[in-house]
Amino acid sequence: MAFGAAIIRFRAVVLGLMLLALAPARPGIAAVQLLPPAAEVPTGWLGDLSAAQAQARATNRPLLVVFSGSDWCKPCIMYEQEVFAQPDFMAFAKDRLVLAHFDFPRLKKNQPSAAQLKLNEAAAAQLNRAGDFPLVVIISPEGKVLAKTGYLAGGPAAFTAYLKQVVPTLP
Repeated sequence: MAFGAAIIRFRAVVLGLMLLALAPARPGIAAVQLLPPAAEVPTGWLGDLSAAQAQARATNRPLLVVFSGSDWCKPCIMYEQEVFAQPDFMAFAKDRLVLAHFDFPRLKKNQPSAAQLKLNEAAAAQLNRAGDFPLVVIISPEGKVLAKTGYLAGGPAAFTAYLKQVVPTLP
């Protein structure tokens, strides 16, 4: 594992432990149900940043890149359940965005293949050097980073409103 990827994983572990430590101290917050083990990359998403960038250029669509920890990061799990797995979001994104997803699960049973892990680490080295989770990066078709954000509450409607602010050309 490359040194940069090791730092990303270390920071992800520390953040996850901090979130777990804070969870009991926050009454009124509903428990987040862990998602079942995911496939390599969710349906409708790409798992190769280079391929996603090429598709964004070819289709002249913005690229939405998601970095997630599907089996340990509560805000990541909430994002998946509340926004990215919702039919409303996928319908919005279908002809407007190119989607790329890079998951960093901790449980051995949820680990991606070695080839996918290499693609995930390469994407993180390029766009998520700080090891932030969750992280959404919005990139123009020309390759310019337009915005980075963490978890945004409010479901698909709030998230698509945010995207339209960041990318005013989105219909």
